[in-house]
Amino acid sequence: MKKPDRTFYNLAWRWHFYAGLFVAPFMILLALTGIIYLFKPQLDTLMYRDLLQVEVAHHRLDADQLQQQVQHAWPQATVSKYIPPLDAQGSAQFVIRDQGRELNVFINPYTGTLLGSQDAKDNLQAIARALHGELMIGTLGDRLIELAAGWGIMLVVSGLYLWWPRGNNGGAGVLWPRLSRRGRALWRDLHAVTGFWGSLLLLFMLLSGMTWTGFWGKQYADLWNTFPAAMWNDVPRSTQLAGTLNTASTQTVPWALENTPLPQSSGDHAEHMHHHGPSSGPAAPRVTLQEVVDIATQHGVEPGYSITAPKTAEGVFTVSVFADDPRNDATLHIDQYSGKVLAHVGWQHYSLVSKATEAGVMLHEGKFFGLLNQLLMLLVCLMILLGSVSGLVMWWKRRPEGGLGVPPLRHDLPRWKTATAVMLVLGVVFPLVGVSMLVMWGIDSIVVRRLTPLQA
Repeated sequence: MKKPDRTFYNLAWRWHFYAGLFVAPFMILLALTGIIYLFKPQLDTLMYRDLLQVEVAHHRLDADQLQQQVQHAWPQATVSKYIPPLDAQGSAQFVIRDQGRELNVFINPYTGTLLGSQDAKDNLQAIARALHGELMIGTLGDRLIELAAGWGIMLVVSGLYLWWPRGNNGGAGVLWPRLSRRGRALWRDLHAVTGFWGSLLLLFMLLSGMTWTGFWGKQYADLWNTFPAAMWNDVPRSTQLAGTLNTASTQTVPWALENTPLPQSSGDHAEHMHHHGPSSGPAAPRVTLQEVVDIATQHGVEPGYSITAPKTAEGVFTVSVFADDPRNDATLHIDQYSGKVLAHVGWQHYSLVSKATEAGVMLHEGKFFGLLNQLLMLLVCLMILLGSVSGLVMWWKRRPEGGLGVPPLRHDLPRWKTATAVMLVLGVVFPLVGVSMLVMWGIDSIVVRRLTPLQA
């Protein structure tokens, strides 16, 4: 077999190695935080049973009475969100802002007794979600996670190419591990077998997760996340998008709604307050919280929804359920003065791509088909952990003293040109990866080759 051009082949072969060293720590973090968030329902019940569960009684207080109790206990706070009880045994929950802190407040819907509160950003699930989405360092973290996910896709593709069963071994060491082996050889088999069988699941996890990212995810949403204008009933629209209701630690509206404009409440009261400020007269009459609950019930919104309060005189009440089964997704925007439903968006309004993405997100989060979905995603997370750890162990065992241990050349893999072409396509589809590939190529050309003599 004619030997391929060393320089180019060496680069294609090394990409898997470089990407692995960069990606492995992120993958381990994503898998661990993912497992915590995956089992949120079970962990919440274990950790916060006294906040979440109440004794069933005959008469339930309405939302306004519950809100009064919360305002009485926190007179300086503003209520930003209300989550009605999920079922007869469930507590009601308010999210309030008090002296710069955001609190989740739990209240018994039958007695109005305050059950306790937790810091909305400083609890296990919020931290796991914020680490998973942006490493708790904002935009830079989001870009790093996106870069790691993009390189993760590159890893899967290059790994499949490098380890595809060929030659005399058949499927040994790729389709199944040779458990008789020891040391680095066994780790190599574990790495290849995990990667081979887990590759499709891992690609699914990486791609469905990428739809949330701030750079690629935003471009993807801009391209595919469209709704017919008629759905908005020609109501005045704010320049803010519904996506502003989502944060790193909490999810309010479904992905499909992130790019839609928030409508504005209208009417003389809004105008009056807008021009003269709230202090110039009595507060304008507003729709009560219980009336919003009733509107949600009338429109058949399934329990588990949240009501986000308007922040300004033109703001709207937003009722949104990010349902476990995305076919039950619903988002309503309600005028805070008249109670008119300005927009009502559900699964039937989503485009085909939005439906696929939303279903992908719910599968990714392990919510679509109950415990089985959770266990499947747990398996993926464990495969990611095994693949990452085995890759790092292999590198550690073979690296030379004081060197990086860049893989030597191999000339027994024929389709290197195809692999390189696939890599370049991925670099174009994921621009952050493409730019970092050019950087890595530069570093590889200038620095690493001087440090590591090529081995034939």
